[in-house]
Amino acid sequence: MADSGSVLVIGGGIGGIQAALDLAESGYRACLLESGPAIGGVMAMLDKTFPTNDCSMCILSPKLVEAGQHPNIDIISCADLDKIEGKPGEFKVTYTQKARYVNAELCTGCGACSEACVLAGRIADEFNAGLSKRGACFVPFAQAVPRIALIDPQKCLRFTKGKCKSPCVEACAAGAIDFDMKEESVTLDVGAVIVASGAAPRAIGDLRSYHPEHPNVVSSVEIERIMCASGPSGGRVVKPSDGEPAKKIAFVQCAGSRDEKYNPYCSSVCCTYAVKEATVIKEHDPGIDCHIFHIDMRTFGKGFEQFRARAENEYGVRFTRFKIPAVEVAGPNALVIRYQDNGGAWQKEEFDMVVLSVGLNPEPVEALRAAGVDFDRHGFIASKQTAPINSSAAGIFACGSSAGPKDIPETVAQASGAAAKAGALLATSRGAGVSRKEYPREIELNGSEPRVGVFVCSCGKNIGGVVDVAATTEYAGGLPGVVYAESNMYTCSGESCDRIKAAIADHNLNRVVVAACTPRTHEPLFRETIREAGLNRYLFDLANIRDQCSWVHSGEPEKATVKAKDLVRMSVARARLLEPLSQTPVKVTPAALVIGGGPAGMAAALELGGAGYRTYLVEARDKVGGATNDLPRNAKIEKIDNILADFDAMAFELEKNENIETLTGAKLVGFSGYIGNFSAIVESGGQRRALEVGAVIVATGAGEHTPTSYLYGKSGRVMLQSEYQKSITGGIKPKSVVMIQCVESREPERPYCSRVCCTNALNNALITKFANPETEVYILYRDIMAYGLAEVNLYRLAREMGVKFIRFDVDAKPGVSESKDGLIVKVKTPDLPVEVDIPADLLVLSAPVVAEESNRELGEMMKAPTDENGFFLEAHVKLRPVDFATAGIFVAGMCHYPKLLDEAISQGAAAAGRAATILSKEFVMGEGAVALVEPRFCRGCGECEEACEFSAVTVKETKDGRLVAEVNEALCVGCGTCAVACWSNAITMRNFTDQQIEAMIEAMRPETPAAKKKQKV
Repeated sequence: MADSGSVLVIGGGIGGIQAALDLAESGYRACLLESGPAIGGVMAMLDKTFPTNDCSMCILSPKLVEAGQHPNIDIISCADLDKIEGKPGEFKVTYTQKARYVNAELCTGCGACSEACVLAGRIADEFNAGLSKRGACFVPFAQAVPRIALIDPQKCLRFTKGKCKSPCVEACAAGAIDFDMKEESVTLDVGAVIVASGAAPRAIGDLRSYHPEHPNVVSSVEIERIMCASGPSGGRVVKPSDGEPAKKIAFVQCAGSRDEKYNPYCSSVCCTYAVKEATVIKEHDPGIDCHIFHIDMRTFGKGFEQFRARAENEYGVRFTRFKIPAVEVAGPNALVIRYQDNGGAWQKEEFDMVVLSVGLNPEPVEALRAAGVDFDRHGFIASKQTAPINSSAAGIFACGSSAGPKDIPETVAQASGAAAKAGALLATSRGAGVSRKEYPREIELNGSEPRVGVFVCSCGKNIGGVVDVAATTEYAGGLPGVVYAESNMYTCSGESCDRIKAAIADHNLNRVVVAACTPRTHEPLFRETIREAGLNRYLFDLANIRDQCSWVHSGEPEKATVKAKDLVRMSVARARLLEPLSQTPVKVTPAALVIGGGPAGMAAALELGGAGYRTYLVEARDKVGGATNDLPRNAKIEKIDNILADFDAMAFELEKNENIETLTGAKLVGFSGYIGNFSAIVESGGQRRALEVGAVIVATGAGEHTPTSYLYGKSGRVMLQSEYQKSITGGIKPKSVVMIQCVESREPERPYCSRVCCTNALNNALITKFANPETEVYILYRDIMAYGLAEVNLYRLAREMGVKFIRFDVDAKPGVSESKDGLIVKVKTPDLPVEVDIPADLLVLSAPVVAEESNRELGEMMKAPTDENGFFLEAHVKLRPVDFATAGIFVAGMCHYPKLLDEAISQGAAAAGRAATILSKEFVMGEGAVALVEPRFCRGCGECEEACEFSAVTVKETKDGRLVAEVNEALCVGCGTCAVACWSNAITMRNFTDQQIEAMIEAMRPETPAAKKKQKV
């Protein structure tokens, strides 16, 4: 039985996993309830993730393993929620534990039962979208967590026919098969609930005009599995009809979306995932012709617009703006699409395959309605713009696509935000019912010979489709110091991690090398794995044979294999010289600094203060609220009035919370320290004050670009959207208003989409029409970025209210002239054969959001990087969207990238949730691989101190009067810059010693004695 310090997380997709991990790391027990047999959700089925094209499973798998092995996360799979009763802090949850017909305590996930099943290879496999076959007894997928088999009672002959010899029983050495297993009703006591039930890709069966019955008309999920190296065709892009390679593929956008007959809303992700799919297909085979048919290209996220441009300009993906109404079948392997090209001419084109880019449908959780949770008309959980994570039921929070269509970063951010809100609600119960992870005592090396184990990963076909993994493994087994070598299908899976631990015990391994993916995502997982087996976590090395071999030499398998052997040989040479390193515990100051008092900063401070942490909110202006202070008060516009009322209430909460101190008119002027122990100097009113904190959140907002085009600054009739909003609420009633989108945006100088401009224009257009229906409102646009529910709530409504939309191309921008009678806006649209002249009383420009100039200065002070546009750069675009690479510092709101109000608030709560994973601990562990100064060789020249970007090296005077460099290990990140700068060779990098690096270099010449020599530890 869980207690009130526990939180129920409904849904085991990436949102649920992130929420559970943040809760568990913040001192709460997470009960992760998943209807399916394994966690991972839709992300587990994807091939790559945009805009970086990272392998989806490669970045997800470490999260799966971490969740599966965390002592404070209980994964409850094959379970359906029945009801939620009670109140915040005292919920009673009832769920049905469905029968797996396999004993979870006994099953090892070996898969022997799957192979023995008489129906093996005869039942459509859901994980591969029905493109491959499984048996009635099966393991969900290779990296499944939990990796437990289950029996499908709807297919198993024992259940459907009452007769089967049940060879699965005989095949299971563990005796885990149990046909008598029954479903059970189980009750849990929890203090809060987080709904992360996600959304399912829409089925295509009812889209009859596209002929979904044709095998070569596939959904976006099906093409993901076809493209995937672990998919049914091993990553070969083939036609399902005959298995032959596809040569021409059409992508039909908005299939079943933005359509009142099906889903009237936009699902936010489809445009960019189609660009990703087309790009990855072109990487597989540049000769494949990919053609995307679209209405608007809604590439509004960070880096998305540039991603689309690369697809077109570098990969040759074709884009045509045309809503495809139907697909014609021209034969068993031929499909025809009729369309109007970008020049207006009608075309008829034949394709091998047609991909229907489908949207997202919310997953229904009926028990939530009975618990008082409200839903919108589309089935998404309803929430307020200023409280996007709160449901209508107190103590029940929503994240991800359960509350509207979202991409992975927004889902992950909201999950962390939901964890923060649940933590604040249950602050007095923090630490109740949680367990501390216990490690075995470290194995002492005592000068023993290196005994290296090498584990070579196939990564499905990501590596194994190019590199000869078997040959590489055999080769590794013969290297000096190697006593054991094996290959794995997925070394990062929970099963393979268990195999590594078993091999360490069985073969007395004292070093481990994994040849697999990038250390950036996987090194922490494997270090943790060997520590759980008793080895020091620094007795590990990772050879990146995916990025550096199979991916870059995909057309040269023999050379890729030779290179993989080279990298493994070098890695083993280094591993033989690795030594155990210790990590220094760093005491955490349980206080936080939030820089910026706008919506994101206010949200972050409220969650941290509510959780009981001392929080300092520093705001440069004389009051908190950020851009909301620029909204017109007493406008008598319900939407604006409600937002202002909510922010007034938030400001009041900040003021009355004893844990929060707000410093207005303040500026950060000094900063130093490291995770758990930062020191900030804040100047306010001519006074300077030192603040000691354990975590920092940067939420400094952004600005509005001042354009020089379209007569702005030269005519009083031309204004920005922010200026127009104030004027219309002030009572002006123009007869004609023209709005121009993408002003000096989505162009080389500012190539990104500012995300908020279209929404702002639509809001202002609606305000204008509601105030004065006779006013003519025109919006001139390139693409309307009314993503998500804004498609229905704003864009469709604006059209119904009579707002006129006229499209223009980037190379044919509108022209503006002024006379005494007013403005004339001339626009040439591809949709009409003639230029349109529009008389206008007012011209309103949608200018882009730009990063604050102070970002770079602040970033340098805090070692927080910015991107090429001046916005702060997150640690990982998908899975660490609010973390900086610098531990203990987080980012939220517009300073990260332009975002809407609800998104900024969600991200502020998310940053608070991530900060709480640090502040909830008494100690955090410092890095072991740090610089070490040998005082005998140090000249005290200070070159190392000047080179260190993290202020970790300081030259000090010793007792005998010498100047010697000293390293603060808590600040050191082990980058090695100081060692390079040292003229005297007095600095050694632990874990990257000269001897280790020289051994790797020598290993490139395997026949030399140096490479064959065995070193002692």
